[in-house]
Amino acid sequence: MKVAIVTETFLPQTDGIVTRLCASIRTLRKEGHEVLVIAPDLGTEDFEGAKVVGIRGYSMFFYKDKKLALPSRKVLHHLREFGPDLVHVVNPAMLGPAGIYYAVRNKWPLVASYHTHIPKYADYYHVSFLKPAMWGYFRWLHNYADLNLCTSRAVMHELTEHGFKNVRLWKRGVDTDRFSPNRFDERMRQRLTNGNESKTLLLYVGRLASEKNLEALREVLESCEDVCLALVGDGPYRKHLENHFQGTDTVFTGYLHGMELARAYASSDVFVFPSTTETLGLVILEAMASGLPVVAANSGPTAEQIEDGVTGVLYEPEVDGSLVKKISLLKNEKFRAGLARAGREASRGRQWEEPSRQLIDFYEAVLEGRHLAARKKSSVLRKQQSE
Repeated sequence: MKVAIVTETFLPQTDGIVTRLCASIRTLRKEGHEVLVIAPDLGTEDFEGAKVVGIRGYSMFFYKDKKLALPSRKVLHHLREFGPDLVHVVNPAMLGPAGIYYAVRNKWPLVASYHTHIPKYADYYHVSFLKPAMWGYFRWLHNYADLNLCTSRAVMHELTEHGFKNVRLWKRGVDTDRFSPNRFDERMRQRLTNGNESKTLLLYVGRLASEKNLEALREVLESCEDVCLALVGDGPYRKHLENHFQGTDTVFTGYLHGMELARAYASSDVFVFPSTTETLGLVILEAMASGLPVVAANSGPTAEQIEDGVTGVLYEPEVDGSLVKKISLLKNEKFRAGLARAGREASRGRQWEEPSRQLIDFYEAVLEGRHLAARKKSSVLRKQQSE
């Protein structure tokens, strides 16, 4: 099978989308499938034997920390040269619509996947009036696909309610070999705590952006003297957050990757995740695999990953003091250790092999559906001609 993936983001950028794509491509290549990746040009030309071709990227005023590519006729050139059996457009927004347009025009089987809840971001950027138009735009794009994938049941139901067709759940996964309690590193803990190693270290990993609700964490630092915070990641909101957390025991590391990131998880005490705009939040599963108890804002996708009081703790972001109260529960070392063990155990059954294999099954189902439809159409034509 020859699979062309058109994506808004790829290596060397790192986020949940790229992590999922890399795991999927590894499995596709391992099973002998050919893969072409079309993405904004960031210098990557090959991944695990999959050819990566770049489309010129630009820094947009609304997304300055990432280069985004605009629709380009070069997408058609690369697709025709590759000759795909199927096109998978990942998170169509800027470059992705070109992949959709050319797949439809050339009658290539098409899969689209939804990963970023952009309509929900509208409230955080003071453009709530644009939400109906945003939903209409993404519905229009996705409904050209033979199959639409999303990463949580909550988002699947929401997309269906907004008129998205043929939506299926694409399971989550995590690398439990890389993310492990065994990655604890004393020097990393010193770095993340700014030398205050005896304090309880709260860790956040992800993009630093308005919609992540990170300001809420200052209340915890002000209420608990024995707590410090490390924010691992970067983004357009970093300067604001540095000002917001000024005078608190907070460390900004920028992005960490690979084993350095794994050591950051394993060297911390509690993972905090205040965002309610995620379509999944793979960092939650990475933290659980690393043996960290998780405290997260209660939202549909997050609640699918955390059993409250068993594998983590959920707090109500709209209730004053809820976050501080929930984190205070973790002062009980027995309770905290129990959450860590249960979370680690829950992550063991979530290796990347299963969702990657599931994606191949989705591809094969779309191809089989196209073949059946073609045979049915041919049969109807023959019957009409005989009459």
